[in-house]
Amino acid sequence: MVKVTFPDGSVREYAAGTTAYQVAESISPRLAADSLAASVNGVTVDLSRPIEEDASVKFYKWDDAEGKHAFWHTSSHLLAEALESLYPGIKFGIGPAIEQGFYYDVDSPTPIQEADLPKIEAKMVELSRNKEPLVRSEVSKADALKTFTEKGDEYKCELIRDLEDGTISFYTNGSFTDLCRGPHIPNTGLIKAIKLTSVAGAYWRGDEHNKMLTRIYGISFPKKSMLDEYLVMLEEAKKRDHRKLGKELELFTFSQRVGQGLPLWLPKGAELRDRLERFLRKIQKDYGYKQVITPHIGNKELYVTSGHYAKYGKDSFQPIHTPIEGEEYLLKPMNCPHHCEIYRSKPHSYKDLPVRLAEFGTVYRYEQSGELHGLTRVRSFTQDDAHMFVRPDQLLDEFEKVIDIVLYIFKTLKFDKYTAQISLRDPNDKSKYIGSDENWEKAENAIIEAAKAKGLKTVVEYGEAAFYGPKLDFMVKDALGRSWQLGTIQVDYNLPERFDLTYKGADDKLHRPIMIHRAPFGSMERFVAVLLEHTAGKFPLWLTPDQAVVLPISEKYNDYASEVVEYLNRHDVRACIDDRNEKIGRKIRDNELKRIPFLLIVGEKEMAERTVSVRAQGAGDQGSMTLDAYCDHVKRLVSEEIDEDKLQ
Repeated sequence: MVKVTFPDGSVREYAAGTTAYQVAESISPRLAADSLAASVNGVTVDLSRPIEEDASVKFYKWDDAEGKHAFWHTSSHLLAEALESLYPGIKFGIGPAIEQGFYYDVDSPTPIQEADLPKIEAKMVELSRNKEPLVRSEVSKADALKTFTEKGDEYKCELIRDLEDGTISFYTNGSFTDLCRGPHIPNTGLIKAIKLTSVAGAYWRGDEHNKMLTRIYGISFPKKSMLDEYLVMLEEAKKRDHRKLGKELELFTFSQRVGQGLPLWLPKGAELRDRLERFLRKIQKDYGYKQVITPHIGNKELYVTSGHYAKYGKDSFQPIHTPIEGEEYLLKPMNCPHHCEIYRSKPHSYKDLPVRLAEFGTVYRYEQSGELHGLTRVRSFTQDDAHMFVRPDQLLDEFEKVIDIVLYIFKTLKFDKYTAQISLRDPNDKSKYIGSDENWEKAENAIIEAAKAKGLKTVVEYGEAAFYGPKLDFMVKDALGRSWQLGTIQVDYNLPERFDLTYKGADDKLHRPIMIHRAPFGSMERFVAVLLEHTAGKFPLWLTPDQAVVLPISEKYNDYASEVVEYLNRHDVRACIDDRNEKIGRKIRDNELKRIPFLLIVGEKEMAERTVSVRAQGAGDQGSMTLDAYCDHVKRLVSEEIDEDKLQ
């Protein structure tokens, strides 16, 4: 017999070899029917996996991330089965579940295009009706290589060669067998609704020197109604796409001549960024931060010392060689090593700490061209970076203050739904991280304790820590329910050691400070992109590039319209003019599409009375106002959105 412990602490005994599904069924037939996968001693497994020893067991349904992952992973195998049936001789790369759905990379003798997706979908639906079980089998490395060598699938053979004998498993559904660790849902019949969304190119193993494969994206659901809701959301997401809105609102652009992934901020976008930066600078000043500026390049040895070069050198731009032999510089991939050197520039006493250094620092990383996406994945981005150097007795208080800053920003910008993800190192593979187990344990405990003290809703993710320390990542849901990682806070015992940072304690001895990394926005580019899509381009009044546009009814009133714009700008209301020779109805429609909060219409009556006729975005006519009254109205609305002192 084995003892099974459940999340509520209750314990039951079962015969050794009882499967996770049988355990669920013993509790409730409904639980068994709704479960898609299970966790046994912290490892997510198939429901068909036997339990051979005492274990803690948890069941995952559709609403759980692990449940969706197993569901979409199985869907990728169903896609592969359909493709193998329709395209004889096709070869397979990888087919994982992703945050929203799944994909499979394939090398097909017959090109697969968007027009082929409905045919492939139909085949997947046909196969799913067979309710094919996902059958796992353990295989030796030799047998695995033999299987895929006989099939002529060099991609699977390459993956197998990288695996250790005794760790290899296959999964079979119907006539399709794949190299896979799992886990999977019990059978393909649970997949009731399927949508293949797009076809793209992807280099094998993400290396642009390898062959370009065809990547087919899709998503699936246990109910058709869920797919219908998703497709409605997808259409809304297209309308909110930050690349589309950024162009319409004249915020940013890209140029092939400048280079892929290098955004150019237009005047309105630069003003928007400036307001966000001033907002955060004021908050930081209130919390005792000091602003610094560091160069856009650094000596390669700086990043060797920090450990970044060993971990991320391949993702950096190629070194810059100077006339001095052997001297190399890198475009700055991160700001923290520079801030360590600023701290080292003078001795510190325990009385000086915490030292808080902040910078809106632009960094450069070489992302693969196929992974670039608008402002969310770029090669040049500006981090709202800060690093605090603290004593051990200050760590918790300082960490909690950073949480306060992040939550204030989210509240101001109406990001109301968020989860704090405690990102810890992978306990099964510590080779990816630097530093001692003792320091990692102290850093991880500090984050857990601070999050608990602030009453945050948290999830724990193993393997998501930075290489030098654990993190608290804020996962924000936007208006469409999509999750984005924005703010991050990290505890780091390792860089202070690598840079030999010290302070003189009350005992007159040298001690090592602890370093906190934090970026509430994350990066200005990504934050603006998420904010654009969250608000559909309708920014808060305090932030929007143009708070008002003045629309003269005809050319006769252009001079008065210009006077109004000048007056408003003088009184801290951002205004522009639309003096095109167009009918007023066309001007109203065009400027409403630009998401400008107020349209101020001026004609003969307004000019005579020195007023404006006010039309609010989404609310229609607001009546006539004097210029002073309108300015007061805007300032009152802004003060309801934000403490205006935070904008100074």
